[in-house]
Amino acid sequence: QGQLVESGGGLVQAGRALRLSCAVSGSIFSINAMSWYRHAPGKERDLVAAIENGGRVYYDATVKGRFAIYRDNAKNTLYLHMNSLKPEDTAMYYCAGSKNPPTVDYWGQGTQVSVSS
Repeated sequence: QGQLVESGGGLVQAGRALRLSCAVSGSIFSINAMSWYRHAPGKERDLVAAIENGGRVYYDATVKGRFAIYRDNAKNTLYLHMNSLKPEDTAMYYCAGSKNPPTVDYWGQGTQVSVSS
């Protein structure tokens, strides 16, 4: 059974950067697509960024140009590098794996990102 474990969240000031990591176990890493979602209080859980096995990437309009999703196949790790963070980026961030996007088959436990103004 696969497992996703996120790390790298924390409290930062607006304008700073953070890098989230998602360690992927089992056979999940070869799954069709890996992605990052976020869930802020009072809002829906939203797709932030996704990367397919073929390398195609997707970014939500609110993070395009500031965030970068990439994967290290040798380390079975998915990353989300977040630059120029804003208070509205504050949320719980989740790593996810999909066999047939947009359906998510695997979720991590989440890592909290808080951005102060």
